[in-house]
Amino acid sequence: MLERGLPGAAHSFVSKGDCASFHAKACSRPPEPMSKTFMSDDPFADGAYENGGLLATETPGGNAPALSVSELSAALKRTVEDGFAHVRVRGEISGFKRVGSGHCYFTLKDDSACIDAVIWRGTAASIRFQPEDGIEVIATGRLTTYPARSRYQLVVERLELAGQGALMALLDKRRRALAAEGLFDEAKKRPLPFAPARIGVVTSPTGAVIRDILHRLEDRFPTHVTLWPVPVQGEGAAEKVAAAIRGFNALPQPPDLLIVARGGGSIEDLWAFNEEVVVRAVAGSIIPIISAVGHETDTTLCDHAADRRAPTPSAAAEMAVPVRTELLGFVRELASRAERCARRTAERAGEQMQALLRHWPERETLLAPQQQKLDDLAERLPRGLRGRLDRATGELGHAAGALRPSLLVAAHRRARERLEALWRVAQLAHPERPLEKGYALVTDRAGKVLVTAGAARAAKALSLRFRDGSVDVSTGEPVERAKKPSHNKAKGDQPKLL
Repeated sequence: MLERGLPGAAHSFVSKGDCASFHAKACSRPPEPMSKTFMSDDPFADGAYENGGLLATETPGGNAPALSVSELSAALKRTVEDGFAHVRVRGEISGFKRVGSGHCYFTLKDDSACIDAVIWRGTAASIRFQPEDGIEVIATGRLTTYPARSRYQLVVERLELAGQGALMALLDKRRRALAAEGLFDEAKKRPLPFAPARIGVVTSPTGAVIRDILHRLEDRFPTHVTLWPVPVQGEGAAEKVAAAIRGFNALPQPPDLLIVARGGGSIEDLWAFNEEVVVRAVAGSIIPIISAVGHETDTTLCDHAADRRAPTPSAAAEMAVPVRTELLGFVRELASRAERCARRTAERAGEQMQALLRHWPERETLLAPQQQKLDDLAERLPRGLRGRLDRATGELGHAAGALRPSLLVAAHRRARERLEALWRVAQLAHPERPLEKGYALVTDRAGKVLVTAGAARAAKALSLRFRDGSVDVSTGEPVERAKKPSHNKAKGDQPKLL
């Protein structure tokens, strides 16, 4: 029979079979408590409150003391962290965000559950890809609790894509996003220069890629090559590749062509050339770019953004320059063709000339009209000369009648008279003619003619020129002369008309 008390406190069984069957049912029950708290059947009975019927009391020796919330949270934190110190969780990223401090917060979920996760700033910098919503990943870390919100979370120490499918899904999503921005438009592709004088190469300085490129360039068309050494995989490779492309574009004398190259490898090895920073650097380059990443079957987003994709680095070198020997052979062939063309043209012109000469009329036939016209002119010329001579003889006889000697003598006399009259007028106008009448010419010592008294007083030293010579004089103090009475009569006032 079952005694009264707490459930599972004490049992009595009628038979062994009853004990066995009950043990099968009660094996999952908690262990029997070491302390028991009983409440009175009548809470209002005398002494009930004194015994702690409504207040929790601690029985001496009990193993269930009351814990504070902080103590319980700390105990849970220790239990969770000790039991799940290293876990790997597979799930889909949801709600990913990177705060200003550099920490990342997101949720890992599957079809029926989710768990919060956090990536501290130092760990976030070492992640080789950009986490995005919808990507399936495998997170490695430890489980801990956040007591302030009574939640547990995963502190991620390593984040990886969950297999090839997740990586390809991320790649396809990024490709569609960049294509929507127009970074892969064919209209933006630029033609490659025919024979670049300078070529820039962005690749590892220690790999076989740069040796293959230099070897192929040397064989085909030797040119100047500038290497910008960068790591082609691993942490920070994408940023350094993008910086190298921007650095070539910023040079004062940038190269004519860029080759971004890397050897073959898995999609994880080539992932740096799928990063958005590299794709944007390639699409924004002002220098034409050949992308030679991986082998022929490898395709990266850098290939879509470049102006030309090469299946291998060696093929990129072949695309970059022509074959010098082929160019020389082509030039020689063009010279030979030009010579043959010129010779054929000359021969054809000679044949045409001969054909024209065979159909050309005889010289006598061509010159017969002109010869006939010349004979006609020769016959008319003597008649014309005789007629002209007769007319000239008549005009001369008519003019000879007007040329009588008396007319010439009269014309000569009239011309002489006019000349003598002009000479008399010239003698009257001669400046020395007044000197013969007793006048004198006053000049200063420099020979300048003085015509006023003020000019004579100012000159002081004068020269008086007479008919028979000159006399030098000097002026003294001027002498006041009596003014002559005015011959003008005073005019009386005229009467006003009005």
